Amino acid sequence: MPSALPIADAAPSDGLLPSSAGEGARHRDFGVYIHVPFCRVRCGYCDFNTYTATELRGARQADYAQQAAAELRFAAGVLERSGVVSRPAASVFFGGGTPTLLPASDLAAMLGEVLRTFGSTDGAEVTTEANPDSVDARYLDDLAAAGFTRVSFGMQSAVPHVLRTLERTHDPDRVPLVVDQAKRAGLQVSLDLIYGTPGESLEDWAASVDAALACEPHHLSAYSLIVEDGTKLARQIRRGEVPEPDEDLQADMYELADDRLAAAGLEWYEVSNWAVDAAHRSRHNLGYWLGHDWWGVGPGAHSHVGGVRWWNVKHPAAYARRMLEGVSPAAGRETLDASARELEHVLLRVRTAEGLPVSSLQGTGRAAVAGLIADGLVDARAALRGSVRLTRPGRLMADAVVRRLTR
Repeated sequence: MPSALPIADAAPSDGLLPSSAGEGARHRDFGVYIHVPFCRVRCGYCDFNTYTATELRGARQADYAQQAAAELRFAAGVLERSGVVSRPAASVFFGGGTPTLLPASDLAAMLGEVLRTFGSTDGAEVTTEANPDSVDARYLDDLAAAGFTRVSFGMQSAVPHVLRTLERTHDPDRVPLVVDQAKRAGLQVSLDLIYGTPGESLEDWAASVDAALACEPHHLSAYSLIVEDGTKLARQIRRGEVPEPDEDLQADMYELADDRLAAAGLEWYEVSNWAVDAAHRSRHNLGYWLGHDWWGVGPGAHSHVGGVRWWNVKHPAAYARRMLEGVSPAAGRETLDASARELEHVLLRVRTAEGLPVSSLQGTGRAAVAGLIADGLVDARAALRGSVRLTRPGRLMADAVVRRLTR
């Protein structure tokens, strides 16, 4: 089952936020994340809050769009009563799970509720994640007609034995087909890859990167496999059935991907993300990294507004009951103090290509920059211009860099 929710303060049933949440809100973008917690099967490496049909126990996929719409209306009321200035959505992101297990009409209905409730900025980005075997040309056309602008396909690998280890069900030969169908529908395309799967060689990874590039995506994400406690993969490794991921091999895989993506004209703009140009960066994810506001809809979804973070009850049945009762679905929340906000600011901003302003660091953090330059982890010229910008070795050691900047 998915990992447990964080331990924090109880969330009020009316969802109201402290007055501090509204401070400076007009200077922050607002995004909406809609979590669709349904999957046909649970992949062995995944600890996301997802449920197969046999695990729903009292919840129905067919009712979900209506429940999500109810939370969107609830959100608008909470923000208004809490004194948070109204802002149109700069981005809407449907994640999961597999959002495209629902009919396209359900996704369109939820997006329509976002637009009625909040409106959207000019050129707002609207993305859904999708498995390659969960959509066809008609489905993608329907998404585009509903106002979606972008689709992110969970490709993960082009190598059959790697997909089997990850328990991904799609045929890798289907990826180029659905990418072409999405482009014909007028949608931007992102591909997600995972590297470091047990049994995956550097040659396997190179084949996956090359196959992804052959599709000519507008955007590509590449994430190292992380073995999460409680997953089937973690149990397999513990029993010795598959080897643990090799961190040195993962570093080689990252460098290979960065070289080939750069040669193909994709620019890195965050440690795990590349795009053909600035216009095709993930605007929604940038909102996370830059500390903007977002409301997360659905079971287990996380939200953040003005330094207040909260997360919803996890099970779809519990979520459905909260929505029926008209009370907040939040299970817990926390208000970040100044030190926690500073840590998050450094942790997230330093991962971006623009980097972290040196001026935003405390004295010990500023003093650490010279040593990081000497160690080859921070770009010297960028630092002279006032920005802590990671070199490629620094990207591979981003967590260590953050520790040195914040200790």
